[in-house]
Parts: sequence; C-alpha cells; structure tokens
Amino acid sequence: MSKLMFVAALLLVSSSRGGSSAAFQLYRRSSSTASAFVFVSRRHQSMASSTSFPVRASLRDLLEGGGNRSSSSMATDYELKKSPPAQAAVAEKVTEKTLPIKERQTQPAKKSDNSIISISDSYDSGNGEFVSFNIADGEEDYTDVIVHVKIKTDPFTDLENKSHFQSFSFRSSVNFNSPAIRGIFSGKRSIKVKYIVDNAHEASYADAWNGASIFVTKKSTPYDADSWHRTSDTKYEKGVLSWTHVHELEGDSSAYFAYFPPYSYERHLGLIAQCAESKGTRVFSLGQTVLGREIDCVKTGTGPRKCWIIHRQHPGESMASFYAEGLLNRLLALDDKWDSVSEKARELFTFYIVPNINPDGSTNGYLRTNAAGSNLNREWCPSLWSSTSEMYEAPTLYRSPEVYYLLKHMDEAGCDAFLDIHGDEALPFNFLAGSQGMSVWGKRLESLHGAFLASYERANQDMQAKVSYNPDKPNEGMKNICSNQIAERFDCFSATLEMPFKECLGRPAGWGPERARQLGGSVLDALCYVHPHLRDEGDFWEGLPDEDAYVEPSSKY
Repeated sequence: MSKLMFVAALLLVSSSRGGSSAAFQLYRRSSSTASAFVFVSRRHQSMASSTSFPVRASLRDLLEGGGNRSSSSMATDYELKKSPPAQAAVAEKVTEKTLPIKERQTQPAKKSDNSIISISDSYDSGNGEFVSFNIADGEEDYTDVIVHVKIKTDPFTDLENKSHFQSFSFRSSVNFNSPAIRGIFSGKRSIKVKYIVDNAHEASYADAWNGASIFVTKKSTPYDADSWHRTSDTKYEKGVLSWTHVHELEGDSSAYFAYFPPYSYERHLGLIAQCAESKGTRVFSLGQTVLGREIDCVKTGTGPRKCWIIHRQHPGESMASFYAEGLLNRLLALDDKWDSVSEKARELFTFYIVPNINPDGSTNGYLRTNAAGSNLNREWCPSLWSSTSEMYEAPTLYRSPEVYYLLKHMDEAGCDAFLDIHGDEALPFNFLAGSQGMSVWGKRLESLHGAFLASYERANQDMQAKVSYNPDKPNEGMKNICSNQIAERFDCFSATLEMPFKECLGRPAGWGPERARQLGGSVLDALCYVHPHLRDEGDFWEGLPDEDAYVEPSSKY
C-alpha cells in the first residue's frame, strides 16, 4: 500500500467514526514517517484521578474496526487492576479516547539546493532548518556568505501552553554545484560563512544566548564527542545568534554545529549492551515510551540502600547522557579500571541507573518534551493547568508513560537517594538544586544536601555550591517536579543536578562531553560519603566537619 493510500485509508476510518473519536492518530516528523496508535482511557469515579494507557493495534485492526474491540483483549491484568502511582481510583468503564501525538510543523522544509551552503538535520538528534542565504560584501568580518537558519520547535506542551525550542544540531556542507562556487568563488581555496539563527530571540531561554558559545566539528560524523570544540566568535545581538566558520573547498567541506555535542541513540544502545555484559549487573526495561522505545534501566550493586539516578528528562540536554556514561563506566569498570570507591559503592548501594528516560525526544532533536508533547519534569503528580483551575492528570500512560513506569518501579523498589541529571542554558556552573520547598525539608535533608555537595566539590573541581536556582520557600515547592516529588514521596535525599551549556565560570576552559563524563564518575565519591547518614534518625550533623555545612545558594554571581 502506498503512503498516500495508507493516509487516505486512515482518514476514511477517522471520518466514518466521527473525527475526534477515531482510535488513532498519525505521528509525523520531517521524515514523513507515520505510526498508528490506539489510545484507550479509563473513566474513573473521579475525573481528577482518571488515567489512560496506550494500546498498539495493527493496520488491519484500524481499518477493520479493531479499535472497538473489548478492552479485556487489549489491556494487561496490571493495567486493568492498578492505577498510576500518583493516582488512586477504581475503573468503571473503558472508553475510546483520541489523544494526538504532537508533531512539528509538517510543511515542506525550505530547500537549500541552489544555495552555496546546504543545511541538513536528517540524523539522530538533528534540529536546524535552512531559511535563506546571500552573498556577503566581504566587509563584515571578511565574510563571503551569510546563511540564515532557524531552530524547529518541540511539540506543543499543553500544561505550559507553549512550544519549546533552544537546542539545535545541523550539518552544513558546501554545495559544489552552486553557480556561485563555480563563478564568484572560482579559484578560492576556502570561504568564510556567517551563520545566523533568525528565531533565537523566540527561544525558550533567549537571554541564555548571552555568553554562549556554539560547538563545531569537522568530522564526517557528529557522534565523535571528543572532536567538538567551541567557536570563538558566537554572538547574540539584536535578537539573532551568529557565528562564523571557514569551509575548505577541497576535500570534505562539511561541518556540524550544535548547542552541545549530541549523544546518539545508537551510542546509548551500545552503552546498555556493555552494561549487560558486566558481572552482577542486570539490564531491564521499565516500560515503553510513547513511540515504543524501551526505557532502559541498569541495576547493579548489593547494598541495602536504594539509589536511583535518571538522565535526559529534557532531551535537548545531551550532557546528561555523557554524565551517565561516565557514571556507568566507573561504577561497572567498563574500561577495565577498577577502583576502591566504585567497589565500595556497589557494596553500600543497589543502584538503578536510567541513562535516557526520554529517547523519543532525544532522537527527534527536542529540547524539553517527549513525543506526546509532555515536559516530563512536570509530570510527576497531578497539578493545575497553567491557564485554568482544572486538574491536569499526571503521570498518565498516554501522555507520560516514561514517568508512569519509572514511578511504578520506584514505588516497588524504594528509594534512599535520588539524582535527576539535567543541563541548564543560563547559569555557567555545575550545581545542585535541592528540595527546600518540600514539607519534608528540615535539618536532616539540609545536612545531607550540604555534606553531599561538599564531598562532590572535593572530588571534582567542576562542582560548586554557591550558585544554583534560588531555593523555594518552605512548603512552596512544585510537587510535579521530579526531585521534589521524590523527596516528598520517599522522605529521602533528592536533588536535581544541572550542568551548563556554557563554559564553567571560574574553571579552566574546555567544559564539554569529556568533563561531563568525569563529573558523572565523581558522584560515587559523594554518595559513599553521605551513605551512613541517609536514614540516620539522630543528630548526625553535629558530628560533620564545618566544611560540610549547608550553603544556601543564589542565582546571582
């Protein structure tokens, strides 16, 4: 069946069933790949506690009315008997519900066939669209060509009522068939190109472009993390982001540009495969994402304390994957370099490491959402809609299965220490954001936070304690944010660890993938240090040295 016939058949089914009640939605991206999904939701006694779950169906089911089959033939026993961890209700009735998978703009991308420079983002984690080009007069920075691009948006986020975008990665190649190359620049050995991101001022964190420096690599693949380096002339002026690059006209003239070097899904799978071969380690899937990818979890260690560390809730923050790689490399000695700290950590803890909780978003080049348009770090419990007083259900299997499945497993296993690994666009520091706004925050958690961070600083010079987000006031923290919810739910040390897109201020230049890996490995020192006090009910802080004291951070620096 041709693609056109396939779409027509689906539209026919949709029309015959009343449009909005159709049991499928098409998910499309720029590649025009289509996937069909059926969504079945439970209607509960309480609207605020209802939940939904996805059920995949074959094309024949969709075309022959399979979406109307009884729910008992499509749902697992667990799904029929249990509610999401953050909700409690009894299912009364199963009804069809169409909830579209969010998609980017489906208009044909503007081609750069006749441009001197060809722009492409058709690769894992790519994001960048050609807008236009013009021949420069050579007076501005001795530039030969100016190329305008724009960053594509994430799927629309219902809870936040916006479409995020900021991270990008694209390939740029000299088009040797361009008349200008054969004419104007005939005889030149290189051309200097100025790249301008036209919609930078509309980005989610536009002010964060100030002080940023874009990464570039001239390798034939964007996934050689160690080949990337920062451009020296990145500027954010008059609402546009710009930098220049000299393209050689002999040999491979292409280059890749990125907000931060990408981490491919293939590399992720390779890391998971390595972990699976490690003695005493089990790799398993927590469940599947919206698009059916496995949510890989690495379990290792024999200790009584349960430590969960998750990465890439926000898919555009690729430094989190490099962090995970460094952590697992040291913890499991994947490079055959054993050390006493990693051995001690496995004796003290049972680790649950989730290297990428949002592979759908990361492969599609999104900044903050999964394939359904959900910002996973706002899906950890029900909350109020930003624009109304109605309750926003979360986590749900149709909108945030990644969080749903993770929380389910955490409830079953328990949690004594938790880290959620991220990247921050604005602050040029590595830092920790705690759970100061939660009701469980007190002298115990404050002291654990201070001791953990002080030990981390001693283990790695890229970590610091003074600069962070301004702490929430007591009992005013957002419970739908991951680390806050975990602190409240398990009464445990729980924090969000942020790494910069920018250079680390006050540290040697060169912050990038390799130092993110090192930071990931160093966290074991800090975890081992606070281990004795994680569930200590006494006044243990009285015996801690002064340098371990909690430092109240500030976003000012």
